[in-house]
Amino acid sequence: MGKRKDYFETLGDLDFMEKREGREPLSQFPLIETHCHLDYLKENNVDQVISLSKKIGIEKIITISVSRSNLEEVIKLCDNESIIFGTQGIHPHEAKEWCQEAENKIIAHIKKNKKIIAVGEIGLDYHYEFSPKSDQRKAFERQLQLACDLELPVVIHTREAEEDTKAILKNFSSSLKKKGVLHSFTSSPDLASFALNENFYLGFNGIVTFKKADDVRQSLDICPPEKMLIETDAPYLTPSPHRGKENSPCYLPFIAQYISSFKKIPAEILLPQLYKNSLNLFKLET
Repeated sequence: MGKRKDYFETLGDLDFMEKREGREPLSQFPLIETHCHLDYLKENNVDQVISLSKKIGIEKIITISVSRSNLEEVIKLCDNESIIFGTQGIHPHEAKEWCQEAENKIIAHIKKNKKIIAVGEIGLDYHYEFSPKSDQRKAFERQLQLACDLELPVVIHTREAEEDTKAILKNFSSSLKKKGVLHSFTSSPDLASFALNENFYLGFNGIVTFKKADDVRQSLDICPPEKMLIETDAPYLTPSPHRGKENSPCYLPFIAQYISSFKKIPAEILLPQLYKNSLNLFKLET
């Protein structure tokens, strides 16, 4: 328990982007940032973020594509930095962009670049409905089929679309050999149970630290450690105690700290399990 206390006290003292020599977290508990959008950072320089991430024990960062316009940006980030990996996919907000050209580009990028390790971010979002529901379902189903064909896991976004999400995943789950993660999980415990029963992971981020996120904590409560991933979804959803600032992978330890406390699992047990989960799902090399 002493190691856990020392580790998280150091993290609590960490002031993002401020140099504090000798106050980096202990390195025996490496972390993997499983979901962020590095090309969407505005307030923080990507090179500085990567440098500080390395210092505080983040071993790998997965940056996520969401639209036709940033497929190449993700590739560039992966090519320029050894710890960065990426995905290729069209977000439900941009589902109206889905076309054969986008599909061909995604397939070509995945086959060419070994650092593209999943299809995503894909799914359904009926809260904003920036794309028609029919377009969302079409893009979701087509990209699930790509993941089946290419034998890759999927990174799924779902918001206020639980029944359609379940119905579509039921049709593909048996063919999705690599399964995937329902990221930034904010849906009901019912969808959580369904996903876990289908052998998907659940991704939790800074929302779990929000005062009014009791519904998310209900799902966190039922999620076993071996089916859990952590992420920041940077630059969005900055965890407490840094809400109001632009999010960054460097804030990932605060999420780990909160989950360790909430689940009453010592850091020396939880963090290696989260690390193992990330490696297993995305087939990342140590």
